[in-house]
Amino acid sequence: MAANTQKQALNALAFLYKQVLKYETIDISDWKSAKKPKTLPVVFSKQEANQVIAHLSGSPLLAALLMYGAGLRLQETLRLHIKDIDFGRGELLVRSGKGNKDRVTMLPQRAISMLHSHIENSQ
Repeated sequence: MAANTQKQALNALAFLYKQVLKYETIDISDWKSAKKPKTLPVVFSKQEANQVIAHLSGSPLLAALLMYGAGLRLQETLRLHIKDIDFGRGELLVRSGKGNKDRVTMLPQRAISMLHSHIENSQ
């Protein structure tokens, strides 16, 4: 049983005994509560990421390079504008990221020539 479900059931039993059955004291010291499992994020190794990237081309490749190289989330990548790219400083401005905050991150060297081509082809 999930930890939260178990906590809810315990609180319901405590309410039943105290409020409905009018027991003054309830001993729940022997109760063993479930622990919430700690889940670690699944992150590709450098080799795994390079294997995935090797099978991409065009815009998906550019998006993957930006996501992996600059640490962008998918929606942040899709919302990028030309004005958010600073080639001179090698930076990307991420607008309205997680928590609706703006941040600056590095521009991956490997993506620069593809970005130039993508910008030229979209104009």
